[in-house]
Amino acid sequence: MSVAPEAGPRHRPEIEGLRAVAVLLVIAYHVWFGRVSGGVDVFLLLTGFLVTGSLLRSLERDGRISFTAFWSRLARRLVPAAAVALAGTLAATYLFLPPSRRPGVLEEVRAAALYHENWVLAQKAVDYLAREEALSPVQHFWSLSVQGQFYLLWPLLLASAALVAARLGTTVRRAALTAVAAVFTVSFAYSVWITGSDQAWAYFDTGARLWEPALGAALALVVHRIGLPVRLRLFLGWAGLAGLVLCGALVPVSTMFPGWIALWPAGAAVLVVVAGTTGHRLAADRLLTWRPLTWLGGLSYGLYLWHWPVLVIHLHTTERTVAGLHGGAAVVAVSFVLAWLSHRVVDGGVTRMLRDRRTPARSLVLAASFLVPLVAASLVWSDQIVREYQHRTELATEEANYPGALSIARAEGEAVPARDGAPTEQDVPVRPDPVVAEDDLSDHHDQGCHVNLEESEVVVCDEGAEDAEHTLALVGASRVAHWYPAVQEVAEEHGWRLVSFTKSGCQFSTDTPMREGEVFTECEEWNAEAMEILADLRPDAVLTSSTTANPSGERLPDGFVERWEELGTLDVEVIGVRDLPRRDYRSAECVERGPAGECTSPAAYSHAGIDPAQDRDLPGHVTTFDLTEYVCPGGNCDAVVGNVLVFWDHSHMTATYARTLVPMMEEALLEATGW
Repeated sequence: MSVAPEAGPRHRPEIEGLRAVAVLLVIAYHVWFGRVSGGVDVFLLLTGFLVTGSLLRSLERDGRISFTAFWSRLARRLVPAAAVALAGTLAATYLFLPPSRRPGVLEEVRAAALYHENWVLAQKAVDYLAREEALSPVQHFWSLSVQGQFYLLWPLLLASAALVAARLGTTVRRAALTAVAAVFTVSFAYSVWITGSDQAWAYFDTGARLWEPALGAALALVVHRIGLPVRLRLFLGWAGLAGLVLCGALVPVSTMFPGWIALWPAGAAVLVVVAGTTGHRLAADRLLTWRPLTWLGGLSYGLYLWHWPVLVIHLHTTERTVAGLHGGAAVVAVSFVLAWLSHRVVDGGVTRMLRDRRTPARSLVLAASFLVPLVAASLVWSDQIVREYQHRTELATEEANYPGALSIARAEGEAVPARDGAPTEQDVPVRPDPVVAEDDLSDHHDQGCHVNLEESEVVVCDEGAEDAEHTLALVGASRVAHWYPAVQEVAEEHGWRLVSFTKSGCQFSTDTPMREGEVFTECEEWNAEAMEILADLRPDAVLTSSTTANPSGERLPDGFVERWEELGTLDVEVIGVRDLPRRDYRSAECVERGPAGECTSPAAYSHAGIDPAQDRDLPGHVTTFDLTEYVCPGGNCDAVVGNVLVFWDHSHMTATYARTLVPMMEEALLEATGW
């Protein structure tokens, strides 16, 4: 993936082979195992090693760094191939992905082209609702963005070290080593801290990753002084390769990196580099300098660029989460072909035209000739999407066409769709537009009352008069928050005070919350503070989930009942609303593929035959109700009811549909409270 400076007298052939091994690990783990290998950490280390060596030679030879020459050379070597891959990804997005995916892909393509994709992904990583999104075909550009930011910073750092060396009368190499060691120390300490406190953010954070190229830089500054016996180098080479291959299998990289554990793949790469080229017939470098492997190392950048979008498109079109043996082989084969073609056309064709006329200006013009049209096309396409959405919004202005849950009438005690006289889903555009359905959230979210996974502090929204006759609190996880639009309108209509606070992935329960196999401490802290707030507030009633529904089954956890009993000691009534069934499809994407009538799944996919709350002997101050019949009439969970999109993903209701549930919510709350 990393592109080395042009080969010079210090060229080390085993590094090409190491790059090939790293990219093969990245591809294999992505395609066949759905895991992260640690290969990217090797690329980051090699980037620091190669770039530092090149810049140091410039300083020792010329006494300065030509910034324009350095950056323009990188632009010429990196940008054209990346732009071609991004353009291909845009074409594939148009051909294969649903329209709802396009705005997000376009945003990320621009971020990738301008080398800040890692920050876009960092923001999404801490957004629980964004985690519901399907895989982005350009999210692998996060590491290239980190490298791009490194390329901007590193020449400035080494040039500053050279100035300090001149002032102090010391060598450039010694000053550079001091500066690099300082960067490594600060970045590594920060990485360990931020990974422990916010791993989702840390994974994409440049500051938390900078120690890896800094380690490679330090190695470049001292490797010439390391003289080891051949037998020891034989051991180090094979130990490094073995450690690198085993890292992804033994360590959950995606959930533990980039803290101290990332020393594993980075350290393995260091061992291989220190072992160097021995020429011994039993050495690892005999494998790494094998001609087919070094040839593959030359394609590593293109393979990294292409394998991920090819994989994402394959998974989407086949509706799989892992490619499988034969599908994965097809993904790898297509990636190889695209990498080879782009290498021949771009590197072997377009950029080679400048071989005898390479100047910084021409190199920058070449990079811009690829980059500018790509960014411009993405902006034009985004503008077109906005205008089309506005047009569909204008068509969907007649409220009578969007009854939503109101289209469901009771007939002989059973909930059935009331189709007579109501427009069909094909008569008018679905509301909300599936393209932007993920943004169809309530004011509860907009005001920050719903906190994300990484947050532990309760954010309270308080509406209505403090001296209102009745106070209702809405508390729980994201699938409690999606009831807010209906509850808010009922509270406003009856003059109740509504206090609401919710947290992603965090049930209002006494059970120890778990997340990815570990204790979800942010949820524990949030629950404790939530109870303190309720003890101080003493609302008349708390509205929360009465069950949890998942494909593995629906149940009423004991922790729910224990929490309700705690509220009972505070003389607070509890109103439990049954969790809604989940879909086995992503609603917005399914509707886009059409027809909407085919987008349905049985409520039994995640719902029990009988509400688990009805099978329990609950405390007297607890009342439960179930509105499933107004969301999944007749036991079928359709994507569209009454021309309104019900869920925007597979588990969260749109705010638009929730508002059509106001009459049903009002009836249920009045009956439960007696107010």
